[in-house]
Amino acid sequence: MKRHQLILLTTVLFITLFYGEDTGINVGILGVATALLTFFHTPETRRTRTFLILFVTTILSSVAFVWYGDFVSFLATFTSCFLLIFHSRNSSLKSILVIPVFAFNFVTFPVRVFRFDQWLPKANISESLKKLVASVLIPAGFVVVFFGVYSLGSAHFSSIFDLYRLDFNLWEFFALSCVGFFLAFNFWNFRIDNSLVTVNHKLKNDFSGSHSPKPTFSFLDFGAERKSGFISFAALNLLLIIFLTTFIYEQFFESAKTSAQLSAETHDRVNAVILSIIMAVLVIMFYFKGYFNFDPKARYLKIMAKIWIFLNVLLVVTAFTKNAEYFINLGFTYKRLGVFAFLILAFAGLLLTFIKIQRQKTNAFLINHIVWYFYGTVLVCSYFNWGGFITSQNLKRANFDLQYHHKSVNYNELQLLDYAGKERNLKLRQQILNQIESEKSKTFLSGTLFYQNLRK
Repeated sequence: MKRHQLILLTTVLFITLFYGEDTGINVGILGVATALLTFFHTPETRRTRTFLILFVTTILSSVAFVWYGDFVSFLATFTSCFLLIFHSRNSSLKSILVIPVFAFNFVTFPVRVFRFDQWLPKANISESLKKLVASVLIPAGFVVVFFGVYSLGSAHFSSIFDLYRLDFNLWEFFALSCVGFFLAFNFWNFRIDNSLVTVNHKLKNDFSGSHSPKPTFSFLDFGAERKSGFISFAALNLLLIIFLTTFIYEQFFESAKTSAQLSAETHDRVNAVILSIIMAVLVIMFYFKGYFNFDPKARYLKIMAKIWIFLNVLLVVTAFTKNAEYFINLGFTYKRLGVFAFLILAFAGLLLTFIKIQRQKTNAFLINHIVWYFYGTVLVCSYFNWGGFITSQNLKRANFDLQYHHKSVNYNELQLLDYAGKERNLKLRQQILNQIESEKSKTFLSGTLFYQNLRK
């Protein structure tokens, strides 16, 4: 299919799926259809391993949205679709560039859409316009004018059309047409600026060419910068040892705190840990951005940097352990699970930083891999019913917070029905059943398979 045909087809499909509907199964259907169209539209030479993996993850994330219909699965579907089409166009570009590429295309859409020669087939526009005017516009104009005249002259004639009332929301149709065309146009007709090719060259995982000494600052020679790095890492290691000691003491040896105090302190400390690790990685990226990776005199600098990475790993393990204790004392929540996810990503970032130093990789190596790690985390989160898991775990606790799980946790109706049955809480049971029926009463495209397949 040609590009303009794909844009038109996707726009029509978007309108068909969303007219008169809420977001639900229709988003998943659109994701699957988009993935299939992209697959068949992409030449076999461009169907790389990365492309095929993204094709599968796009299908799976679309199915996840069909089942749950939540924000995480929507984010996974949206990201997968645009990564898929991005790699179908140019597999050599790094995935991080998908953000500036589509940001640029979204902003320039009002200009690019009027460049018809770039997305419409070359044809005799004057001839096509003549046919449109002669075959459609002129006859339609005559029909409208004479319809008005005949309606004024005959009440019976005008009453014929009163029998037929078309229930059609013109404004909704127009809005969906605009949104659908905007997404379809940018999806199938995005432009990759030449400047990004230059940027992509700088995002290679490995160094290339000569590695001659190039000091970062003109007022420091290379030896002074090496010495500065060694002293900086030595001082930071000492500072981190002191912080880690006080952090462990506050976390595990201070007197017991109230739940509110424990919650506030845990959040503050975890935020400090994550910020500390981000800054640690940035400092290492600053010193090991070039020649220091190959400098034979930088042995002790590398040792100090690796010690700092190891100490930050201990900090992550300590925060992870304390967050686990937080779960034991106060139970599971979305936010507390999110802390685990961030700590795992922080650990992965430190591990990648160690590999960067050990194997003499570029800073882009870190960025490229962390992007994929983050994308994988979003995918995993979209496939799992975290709400049901949270409720099932917290039901084992004596201080189960019914209000929180009923109002703030999603997809836990079966667990709450079991709880209502055991507690003989008929009011709660009826509320949950009404909620399930409300979800089941939605139209097919607006609903989710989770509720459609829920057995009470």
